[in-house]
Amino acid sequence: MPDSVAAPRRVAQPPVGRPLLLFDGDCGFCRLWVERWRAAGGHRLDVEPSQQAGPRFPEISPAEYAEAVQLIATDGRVFSGAEAALRARALGARRSWLLAAYERVPGFAAVSESVYRVVAGHRPLFSRLTRLLWGREVRRPEFGFGSWLFLRLLGMVNLIAFLSFWVQLPGLVGPHGLMPAQPFLDAVHAQIGAARFWELPTLCWLFGGGAFLHVLCAAGVLLSLALIAGIAPAVCLGLLWVAYLSLCGAGQVFLEYQWDALLLEVNLLAVFLAPWVWRAGRLRADPPRLARWLLWWLLIRLMLLSGAVKLLSGDPVWTNLTALYYHFQTQPLPTWVAWYAQQLPPGMLRAACALMFVIELGAPLLLLGPRRVRHLGAALLILLQALIALTGNYTFFNLLTAGLGLLCFDDAFWRSLLRRPVAGGPSPAPVRARWCPRRGLVPAAGVVLSLTLLAAVPTLRLRFLWNGWVAGVLETVGPLRSFNSYGLFAVMTKERPEIVIEGSDDGRTWRPYEFKAKPGDPHRRPRFVAPHQPRMDWQLWFAALDYPNIDPWVSTLCLRLLQGSPDVLALFASNPFPAKPPRQVRAVLYDYAFTTPAVRAATGRWWERTPVDLYVRPLALR
Repeated sequence: MPDSVAAPRRVAQPPVGRPLLLFDGDCGFCRLWVERWRAAGGHRLDVEPSQQAGPRFPEISPAEYAEAVQLIATDGRVFSGAEAALRARALGARRSWLLAAYERVPGFAAVSESVYRVVAGHRPLFSRLTRLLWGREVRRPEFGFGSWLFLRLLGMVNLIAFLSFWVQLPGLVGPHGLMPAQPFLDAVHAQIGAARFWELPTLCWLFGGGAFLHVLCAAGVLLSLALIAGIAPAVCLGLLWVAYLSLCGAGQVFLEYQWDALLLEVNLLAVFLAPWVWRAGRLRADPPRLARWLLWWLLIRLMLLSGAVKLLSGDPVWTNLTALYYHFQTQPLPTWVAWYAQQLPPGMLRAACALMFVIELGAPLLLLGPRRVRHLGAALLILLQALIALTGNYTFFNLLTAGLGLLCFDDAFWRSLLRRPVAGGPSPAPVRARWCPRRGLVPAAGVVLSLTLLAAVPTLRLRFLWNGWVAGVLETVGPLRSFNSYGLFAVMTKERPEIVIEGSDDGRTWRPYEFKAKPGDPHRRPRFVAPHQPRMDWQLWFAALDYPNIDPWVSTLCLRLLQGSPDVLALFASNPFPAKPPRQVRAVLYDYAFTTPAVRAATGRWWERTPVDLYVRPLALR
């Protein structure tokens, strides 16, 4: 027999139809939490103050009502204290692992009752704590508006991603681009044969890597607009995942960034959050809790791993908090705000680095806490993304991560902020909310949790868990790019090598090709270009860091300029040889650094640069 209590008492005249929960109506703390049970119990539980309903049950004394809540079952049994609270909670959820533990786990009942007595004996203190941690809303939160808002924002991010790549596609992977997709696909086919369908999943195996890439981008744009409009959101998300995965397979190094993988993972998980209806319209119903937790889990992993990889990398600039001495001027595409951030005093830069660690490692854990704690954690994460976006161009990454943070705010928050109803409002075409069936969602969640935990093993350097089968599982699911580990800037770059492409007609006078976003002319102010990503500019940053190894596609870039390829020239801000291509092209490696305020005031330059070497020696067409 469980150790909770002896057989419960009974009343002579039990309630009819539904159990009745009685509480001390003079206690504000009791009224607050009973409201949560009332909302959770719905039509399966009645709730009344003991001052009104208590006289109907003379078997229970007024002192008992003052000490603990009383739950009276329809068969007359009376449950008190922690057991009454757990049974009331179970009526709302129709199941409760806490009640099961109370009834079956030795010692759990005694501990629960002791905790209940401590809380009941200090209700003013716990009432203040409740107000602090939950606010005035302690009922089970709903996330109908937050989910609706998140799906629209996700549609915008997908729209940005497809459009951004589409305008660059000809110059990057088109037939006359830097790394043409079709020859790449042909080489993969020749090397691995039928295994290509899993090792490099893309619809291009069926429809080719030429014009079909434009079809994929067009389809992505249309599906994104449909998602924003609420048309078949679950179907749109599934197809967006397929389309973007297909582009990533053909896009090679230009589509191998962490935010590309993050977008794929979010699209796949959002299938379970989106309503499974054809016309969602303004439907703002609360989604399945497990579906929401999958996306919260992604945000927690993303931020925790981003902080952990820095500390685990062994780079001393992270542990001594001096990383921001270098970051603002060495990051791939800084904005002009980064120049000003670079001028901050060392003490402020160290404090900012410490604050970043507090947010990346602490704020994700707050998402697991009570309502106001969760909101604080989400707000800190969104603030961090805003600060990052101010100083660096990280494409749609900041917008997508902030969108995950917005999903952590419940409908009560949005009602308070917007001062109007946010869910369940009128719709021109009312629809009944339907979601992924639980028999599909639960196994899917188990797979996601298992694979993402395994993906974190090498990142966290848990060598005692790292073995052949873990590597095998990660290698098997890796091509899907949807069960990822994350973490940027594990090792801080302290210098900024830059590749500048130059052309000449006589071998003596060299004119530079200016980039759209990457540093070039020292007098040009760093730009804001996000959420668009100039992918050639980004990839040149990586190529410069890899020197003295020469990235082959940079030589191809020089060749395309010698040929006067319009597709490749479109990736540049300007063409210094508009009449005809130059006779020679070279790539020069420079060392760049932000100027000091005094130098900038005197010269107008944002950058100082020093020649280092020739990255690609002068090339000419034969």
